[in-house]
Amino acid sequence: MDKLIFLLRRLGHGLATLLLIAVMNFLLIHAAPGDPATVLAGESGAADEQFLQQLRERFDLDRPLPQQLAGYLGRLLQGDLGDSYRQQQPVIDLIVERLPATLLLTSSAFALSLLFGVTLGVWASRHAGRWQDSAISTLALLFYATPLFWVALLAVLVFSVWLPWLPGFGYETVGAGFTGWARALDIARHLVLPTLVLALFYMAVYARMTRASMLEIVHQDFVKTARAKGVPEGRILRAHVLRNALLPVITLAGMQAGAMVGGAVLIETVFAWPGIGRLLFEALAQRDYALLLGTFLVTASIAVLFNLLTDVVYTLVDPRIELS
Repeated sequence: MDKLIFLLRRLGHGLATLLLIAVMNFLLIHAAPGDPATVLAGESGAADEQFLQQLRERFDLDRPLPQQLAGYLGRLLQGDLGDSYRQQQPVIDLIVERLPATLLLTSSAFALSLLFGVTLGVWASRHAGRWQDSAISTLALLFYATPLFWVALLAVLVFSVWLPWLPGFGYETVGAGFTGWARALDIARHLVLPTLVLALFYMAVYARMTRASMLEIVHQDFVKTARAKGVPEGRILRAHVLRNALLPVITLAGMQAGAMVGGAVLIETVFAWPGIGRLLFEALAQRDYALLLGTFLVTASIAVLFNLLTDVVYTLVDPRIELS
């Protein structure tokens, strides 16, 4: 019962946070210079004042800002994210169309970075001061400090141009007509490079944090007591050291999992991956306010959801922690 009350309370906090984010995003976007009606009229080749006024009336841009905000929040409460100025389609349809590709990319990168980051961090801590520790720490620092766009371009140059092993761009082979497992394999081949590049940065972060946390926990009194009682070293590592060392890693991973969805803009743009990050970049370039607000709200919702899941995972890793 306490867990249910806790989850409902956190869900209420999450909804209040999303409402605040929606208001802030609306005000910040409308405070930016530029008129979307002018952009649309310029693209259609009819930039006279009458046509501009028709566009502003059509998209409610001629109303005072408080009325626009009230209308936007009213539509949100009804589950309506509005229509895209540029693509003339409901925003929710455009996001639903692109979101699976982003979730596939970010979930693959997140799982890969967490798995290998924690493994490398544990290995480095077990060999602290030796060449294995130095090699892992150097690679982690290299991947952490190197800009992702440079790594992405280098990966395309090496593995798609010089060594034509993997496709460098797109979600699947255009016009191939694959179905079933053949299509899944084709998508998986296109997924390899963007996943690896996106995972490298987070893998370095998790490796460094796991190593530091392990080295801190291994010198605690309760670990020394377990050794004095003759508990096998493997059990001490799993049950006492790793379980406690993972808590700060889980905290960071929970925050980064949601941020990774919105932060995949660069990777999706470089690899021409048809996800929500690329959709956000296109909306920004086209001053598509409705689409921008929709993508911001969806990525914020995912971040809030992962934050809630992180609290639940705490209790699974360490049962001493109570949700209440």
